[in-house]
Amino acid sequence: MSVRLSIVVPVYNEVESLRPLHAEIVRAVQPLGLPYEILYVNDGSRDGSAALLDELAQQDPHVAVLHLARNYGQTAALAAGFDHARGEFVVTLDGDGQNDPGDIPRLLAELEKGYDLVNGWRTPRQDPFWSRRLPSWVANRLIGWITGVRLHDYGCTLRVLRQPVAKGLRLYGELHRFIPALAEDLGARIQEIPVHHRARRYGRSKYGLSRTWKVLLDLITVKFLSSYSTRPIQIFGSIGVVCGAAGLALTAYLGLQRLLLGHPLANRPLLWLGILLTLMGLQFVTMGLLGELLVRTYHESQRKPIYRLARRVDLPSHPG
Repeated sequence: MSVRLSIVVPVYNEVESLRPLHAEIVRAVQPLGLPYEILYVNDGSRDGSAALLDELAQQDPHVAVLHLARNYGQTAALAAGFDHARGEFVVTLDGDGQNDPGDIPRLLAELEKGYDLVNGWRTPRQDPFWSRRLPSWVANRLIGWITGVRLHDYGCTLRVLRQPVAKGLRLYGELHRFIPALAEDLGARIQEIPVHHRARRYGRSKYGLSRTWKVLLDLITVKFLSSYSTRPIQIFGSIGVVCGAAGLALTAYLGLQRLLLGHPLANRPLLWLGILLTLMGLQFVTMGLLGELLVRTYHESQRKPIYRLARRVDLPSHPG
């Protein structure tokens, strides 16, 4: 029987939570009556998680384990799970036990209403306010404002995607935080529903305030990929035109002062600023043109389309 539901669980040093989490997942999905698989992705754990996952795979025929060569991070672990998932629906959740597998049926029911991705919204959030909830609140609003995909909780790993969306995502770096925005760029219809969130019982969090700058840098990447990846000349060229125009205007103003009023140009910082802005403008325009060449080489060499076809409707052929 073909698999209809794939559950992807990235694992990194979660040996204490794995067995109770697995039991909860099984209790949640068995009543659905869907053929399912549970893909545990061991992201280079060093605490005994690998051996326990192999044991679960021997005990439960629904379990498969992907052991990564080293710790690559959650983005790579999710990408590996998506690549190997066989189900029509793909669920992701954390391996630390804070996500409640009992919410999976509700996510699937919402997906059946015509959505391509249903994201969880952890409420009430069971994390420290200053170190986790406040930075998350700021990040969620900033990401929503910049990407245009406004969600309450980008950081919630508990979500369900249709297989074409999961397979269509290209994840690298630490872009797992922006999966809804990346999916929306593929044309996915997105919904968000509240899900349970539980206090951490085992281990410690792998995230903290130190990831703030990484989120901001990744956000710039996501915005560029979603808006300008096929037209880099528009962003670099726009900056170049503004800088170049400002530089030319400034040098023209100083030139008129020299010709009409006899003001000396030597040792005037404005002259150097005008020259610098003009050269910067030329460089940015050149970067945009080089970016256009790279984009065309990338798409044409791989025959990679610049669109995703949602569906096709053919007109009936006319006889004779």
